[in-house]
Amino acid sequence: MALSLMLLALAVSDADKDQRPKVSVKASPAMGISPARVVASADINGGANDYEEFYCPSIEWEWGDDTKSTSSNDCEPYEAGKSEIKRRFTADHVYRQAGEFKIQFRLKKKDKAVAAARTSVTIRPGLGDPGGLP
Repeated sequence: MALSLMLLALAVSDADKDQRPKVSVKASPAMGISPARVVASADINGGANDYEEFYCPSIEWEWGDDTKSTSSNDCEPYEAGKSEIKRRFTADHVYRQAGEFKIQFRLKKKDKAVAAARTSVTIRPGLGDPGGLP
């Protein structure tokens, strides 16, 4: 019985390695008053640690207010079984006006998006916004 459970666990583990990792994004706080500083984080879950398509990507954040942030790294050449993907990315942004904003995260290889995820934030009027706090 114990041996069959171990074999099942290994089979599930191997199946997970063959699957494409999944990307999720969250923003904190999800609601704020302008001007609001929001920290966004993207997590890569599942899949192999050496998933080649996700190795050493460039990162693009679209903030939903007509602004973008990008970053990239210099990395060693990819080696199967040795190179490891990064599993967490963070960035922050200040929203100066009220509105509903969709935050889009993209992992890119050259100019091609290989994975993406999105979330949204709500910013209410604050100091300096029309109709905001006095």
